Amino acid sequence: MMSEPPLTGQLDQALAALKQAKYVVALTGAGISVDSGIPAFRGSQGLWERYDPQEYAHIESFCRAPARVWRMLSEMLAVVFAAEPNAAHRALAEMEADGRLQCVITQNVDGLHQAAGSRKVVEFHGNTRQLVCLTCDYRRQLTGLDGLEVPPRCPDCGAILKPDVVFFGEQIPPGAQQSAQAAAAHADLMLVIGTSAQVYPSADLPRVTRHHGGQVIEINLEPTALTGGIAGLSIMASATEVLPVLAAGLKS
Repeated sequence: MMSEPPLTGQLDQALAALKQAKYVVALTGAGISVDSGIPAFRGSQGLWERYDPQEYAHIESFCRAPARVWRMLSEMLAVVFAAEPNAAHRALAEMEADGRLQCVITQNVDGLHQAAGSRKVVEFHGNTRQLVCLTCDYRRQLTGLDGLEVPPRCPDCGAILKPDVVFFGEQIPPGAQQSAQAAAAHADLMLVIGTSAQVYPSADLPRVTRHHGGQVIEINLEPTALTGGIAGLSIMASATEVLPVLAAGLKS
């Protein structure tokens, strides 16, 4: 008798857990957006292979040489604004619309969850689609790079504007951290998708769920710090392959 393919068995386990869960939270990282054309920051094609994060993504670097940092930011933003939500983003939005997913906590700053239709999104590291002045707190929306002066300057005080994202050396926005912690503590099931769970404090969130008695299921291409421990089930496959199957299965 032929055994079922391993992935099929894992999807069945994940689907059964999702159907039983009362409060499901998704934690997403850069891996979920790779199929939208946004390379992960780390890895052979990552941004940090070409730009030292301590030189280009630390808040002290921005304050010291903002025009230099904006050369990297312009490249990153061009990729983000050209990207479209993929099947994984849309599947999570579908699960939320069907009442199967309570919220998404994302480490990403690309806004693709909202573009896909997700309404309850906690942006742990901010969003590139807003600019902020560190001198006078002026803010403005950013819809694209066309016509944008680089580096952009604050119309009120003349300082160089910064994308409203969390740079290295900055604190997580208190509201986002509190919302994420509360959701993780309340979750009886957390889906961890496309993240290596190495960047803190977001890497603590699956542990918060486990500490409060919830299950953790990860969907990643490679083993992570959660595999074989915090994660009760590790599905080593693409999120664009797995999540649409789960979203469809929840309808039956």
